[in-house]
Amino acid sequence: MRKILTSESVNIGHPDKTCDTLADAFLDEALRQDKNSQMAVECAIKNNKLYIYGEATTNAKINYKKIATQILQEIGYNQKFKIYQEISKQSADINQAVVKDKLCANDQGMVFGYAANETKEFMPLTIVVAHKLMKQYETFRKSNPNFYADAKSQVSVCYEDDKPLYFETILISASHKENCKNLEQQIKENVIDPVLEEYKKYVKKQTKYQINPSGKFTIWGSYGDSGCVGRKIVVDTYGGIAKVGGGCFSSKNATKVDRSAAYYARYVAKNLVYNKLCSKCEIEVSYAIGLEKPLSINIETFGTEKVELKKIYQIVNSNFDFSPDNIIKELDLLRPIYKQTACYGHFGRNEFPWEKLITLKK
Repeated sequence: MRKILTSESVNIGHPDKTCDTLADAFLDEALRQDKNSQMAVECAIKNNKLYIYGEATTNAKINYKKIATQILQEIGYNQKFKIYQEISKQSADINQAVVKDKLCANDQGMVFGYAANETKEFMPLTIVVAHKLMKQYETFRKSNPNFYADAKSQVSVCYEDDKPLYFETILISASHKENCKNLEQQIKENVIDPVLEEYKKYVKKQTKYQINPSGKFTIWGSYGDSGCVGRKIVVDTYGGIAKVGGGCFSSKNATKVDRSAAYYARYVAKNLVYNKLCSKCEIEVSYAIGLEKPLSINIETFGTEKVELKKIYQIVNSNFDFSPDNIIKELDLLRPIYKQTACYGHFGRNEFPWEKLITLKK
């Protein structure tokens, strides 16, 4: 049976991604000075106003306004922003539940990890290409003053029996100056073509291209839309191909299982596929605030398992430990590595520790 699946990605100039980047830059600065920082400092943006708010229990001295101003300038905003700040310490009730001899979960909730063998990244083809288009666009626009940082990509792939056949549609919307000449040609030649060179076998005569279908995209970023942290959790994860949990990632330090346990679930799922125990895997894990161990673990292999599912559970139990304290130690998560996760997806990128491949004891 054939079906068409679609994923999207957004660039740093999209106001939601701007806010994610700012929030993770604040987190990195806290961890740079104090690895035990408990952080959840978010932001919202509209026009030339930026609101910074949340909780921070840390010994770090953070100049939030300076960090924000520098990043906004790097993105390409020439306007002077009015920055409002409202930050308090983490609730003492939450802190006493989390910070114990062994760190415990910061909240209740469920997370999902996913992996599939359809790409070398063990990710869905749709989201891998969508992210690569945005990374290529970012490189292109930085050398071309006619284009701005706000952009979106969307990739639709035709599948047959869960195997990708061809690109159905490649879509890019990119912000630009007035009277930008040959816009479609520039995007096709400098963004789409270089990315698709790696994926020639999926480019067919029926593949369609949509470039700036609105016809005009000169009002960009926070002047065209509002933004806040955590509104792109599907972009951040598996592009809608797999489930997502109940919380976002950006702004949260590693005791927040919304983030760290989602990373670990991806790590486990990826290594189950890498070790050829299954071709596709989705793992759900749930937690309760103040508890050291997860409440539940569910493994779904979609009928692709190479051994009995009971054996896969045994392998997971003997190779992995989903407790927050172990996750933080095993993946070394008390480091300033988070700003670079904010754009182009948290998964499928080998620079992150939750993407490492290991040989499982069977």
